[in-house]
Amino acid sequence: VQLQASGGGLVQARGSLRLSCVASGRTVSRGAVAWFRQAPGKEREFVASMRSGGTTYYADSVKGRFTISRDRDKNTVYLQMNSLKPEDTAVYYCALDPRNMPGVLIRDYDYWGQGTQVTVSS
Repeated sequence: VQLQASGGGLVQARGSLRLSCVASGRTVSRGAVAWFRQAPGKEREFVASMRSGGTTYYADSVKGRFTISRDRDKNTVYLQMNSLKPEDTAVYYCALDPRNMPGVLIRDYDYWGQGTQVTVSS
């Protein structure tokens, strides 16, 4: 299973970005998919996830601003990020759990993408 994340970049505060994560070797709709992020000097943290049935979960810090979604035909998971803040600056990683559990910990996910940098300027 390989995950390829993209879509990061530099954006001003209150702007928007959409991250993409293309999966190969496994269907994204058969398992839980998630986005995590890691800011400089901080631990990797949970951002959002979606289970195979469509149930979504969000960290409190992004609730109402970020939306996770997937496209079965493209085998791709997205993270739409609106109203971005400087504190959203981080490397964003996509992850997949074939067991389809509602995990929020790094150890809950078996497969990881390489990360894409998001920088929000004030």
